[in-house]
Amino acid sequence: MSEPVNKAPRHQYEAFLRQLPADWDHQEITQLGAVVGGGTPSREVPSFWRGPIPWVTPGEVSGEASKLLHDTQEHISPSGLAGSGANLLPAGSLLVTTRATLGARVINAVPMATNQGFKSIVFKKPEEASYYYHLFEKVKPELVRRASGTTFLEISGAEFGSIKLPSPSPEEKLKIAELLDTLDTAIHQTEAIVDKLKQVKQGLLHDLLTRGVDANGELRPSYEEAPELYQESPLGWIPKEWEVKVIAQIGTVVGGGTPSREVPSFWRGEIPWLTPGEVSKETEKYLQDTREHISQSGLAGSGANLLPKGSLMVTTRATLGARIINATPMATNQGFKSIIFKRSEDVNYYFHAFSRLEPELVRRSSGTTFLEISGAEFSALQVPSPQPFEKDLIARILDTADQRIADETDQLRKLIAQRLGLMDDLLTGRVRVTPLLAQ
Repeated sequence: MSEPVNKAPRHQYEAFLRQLPADWDHQEITQLGAVVGGGTPSREVPSFWRGPIPWVTPGEVSGEASKLLHDTQEHISPSGLAGSGANLLPAGSLLVTTRATLGARVINAVPMATNQGFKSIVFKKPEEASYYYHLFEKVKPELVRRASGTTFLEISGAEFGSIKLPSPSPEEKLKIAELLDTLDTAIHQTEAIVDKLKQVKQGLLHDLLTRGVDANGELRPSYEEAPELYQESPLGWIPKEWEVKVIAQIGTVVGGGTPSREVPSFWRGEIPWLTPGEVSKETEKYLQDTREHISQSGLAGSGANLLPKGSLMVTTRATLGARIINATPMATNQGFKSIIFKRSEDVNYYFHAFSRLEPELVRRSSGTTFLEISGAEFSALQVPSPQPFEKDLIARILDTADQRIADETDQLRKLIAQRLGLMDDLLTGRVRVTPLLAQ
């Protein structure tokens, strides 16, 4: 007897199934195909290993960004397959982790086997594997609910096979998978672009901060190519036009402080006050505001200092070398040393130059509970100092590279958000692809 339609769903997955379109069927996994387990050949039998059969473990899938898996870290032999609980899965099966890590999944692009951390579905209609690959994002809560175990959670083959899955028409399944695959491809391509731009930026950073640019704005030949253009320095070979300066020569080093928490009037004022937790090596170049603010009396009653706009704030306690430029006047706590530059435009060049100073910061630091660099040691840091026009040009080139990375990263975020929304719409049937099928 069916349950009353007004009865509240018992769990999250049941609620998901209830909201599906009335014309979508529900099928247990065993109705869609065979549920196949995995196994591990004995490590004590060398002939079981280094064979031709790819053999996958959950660790290779949990971090797998792609839908298709073409190869594995380890391979087993036919005798290893026969002498264990492993099974050879035809290409186009859905491999789902069901032990410890639950619900990570991938489709094998070639025949392969798995260890016992998987339950795999060998579909009656292999062309539907892509649809169910995307759908399993919705099935994860049900896997967790059905799993059991003390050392780690695991779901049995019987429990796994009895899970009911939405089953639209074959045409609708294929169209849903096609749309989500298209977005996944765009996301992976954009991720690859971001990674490539970051690699290019690192190479550019090294070249510009060791070779610089000449009067024509061109990258100088390397020392190996034109040694006559270089001079020896404490920092190694640098262009003859450059100097080596200590931080104290390019600006004033200022520390930070924390007003007493026991004095309410020191807090919730008009002065932004920065802590190291708000800054990382991945933050943007400029900081507009902070989580907490202090008052003028809080500033005066602590070791904090008001930094003019355009100072370089560098973390020098526990986390060393993360840096950011304040876009408005602000103060920091004692986890920073900040530079107020004699030539204000220099901040842009030294923001980039500091990315290569972390090893020196670590070398000069000390401490038992956490590493910290003193104001004297920080002020004595040596930095390459090109002529002003060259500093500005180097900074502009690197800023342009950073902007390209930021633009592509923003596009990536939009694509991911679009995919999440579309996935939810399509897999719940809230947005139907029927009109697209009619076209």
